[in-house]
Amino acid sequence: MRPNLQLDEQGRLRHFLSIQGLDRQMLNLILDTAESFAGVSNRTVKKVPLLRGKVIANLFFENSTRTRTTFELAAKRLSADVLNLNISTSATSKGETLLDTLRNLEAMQVDMFVVRHGESGAAHFIAEHCAPHVSVINAGDGWHAHPTQAMLDMFTIRRHKPDFGRLRIAIVGDLRHSRVARSQIVALNTLGAAEVRVIAPRTLMPNDMRSLGVHPFHDLEAGIRDADVVIMLRLQKERMEGAFLPSEQEYYRLFGLTEERLDLLHPEAIVMHPGPINRGVEMDSEVADGPRSVILEQVTYGIAVRMAVMSLCMQQTPGAES
Repeated sequence: MRPNLQLDEQGRLRHFLSIQGLDRQMLNLILDTAESFAGVSNRTVKKVPLLRGKVIANLFFENSTRTRTTFELAAKRLSADVLNLNISTSATSKGETLLDTLRNLEAMQVDMFVVRHGESGAAHFIAEHCAPHVSVINAGDGWHAHPTQAMLDMFTIRRHKPDFGRLRIAIVGDLRHSRVARSQIVALNTLGAAEVRVIAPRTLMPNDMRSLGVHPFHDLEAGIRDADVVIMLRLQKERMEGAFLPSEQEYYRLFGLTEERLDLLHPEAIVMHPGPINRGVEMDSEVADGPRSVILEQVTYGIAVRMAVMSLCMQQTPGAES
């Protein structure tokens, strides 16, 4: 990645493609901006006028109902016009190239592309080739990055535990296929988390984990002991081409989060999951729906965080709506 592709000449956010390359000040700016939007959803009129007249196109080459819906809601709460491109029936399925599609959308005066793609680097490629007035947000690309999910997770953590420097955070599950985990790790290290642990079977643990500044574990109970935050990951069976696990039952027995295992955590620990949850595989329903779970808060905060990223990329300052 070109070092400053995400930033303009004044150091302001222009695209949001990855957590990498952004410093703590920028991540805190995103979180602070999201905080200013967090109350919008509770208003009678759930809108602010910051992006009135702007056009945002959701380009989802990979299905994700929840992520696309939260991006759409975020854009509409900023008063933008939203275009949801149905990739399955779009011209790209008829032979038009991705760049041809982009050029046509640019000709319709689209101001922002929200891109989700199965290939790593797709959002970066689009950012490199789009018109100067267009911003690009990565809504998940291959195994590479999912930066807005990571930032909504950081926002959720900060709301419960403001001092990252005191936190022991455990990320559990399918690390091999998780773009969310990679973005979370970079964000946590940038924000100064005291300790980041990653816990997975050997088959789902990438070899380069230590180079990311984390502590790997293959024993769940050892890895989550005294943790302040536990982030459970979804088993991404659709990305598994080989036999990474003996069975889901075996995975649950060794790595599933149960009520009994919650006793190993810090007494005030919170439990997170980026969703969708495989109940009875990654965690019990009693844990997912229990008092330590902040999973639905993650969904709610996702709208505020995406509003923040959109408004910052469009160089619009929140506060004008009040």
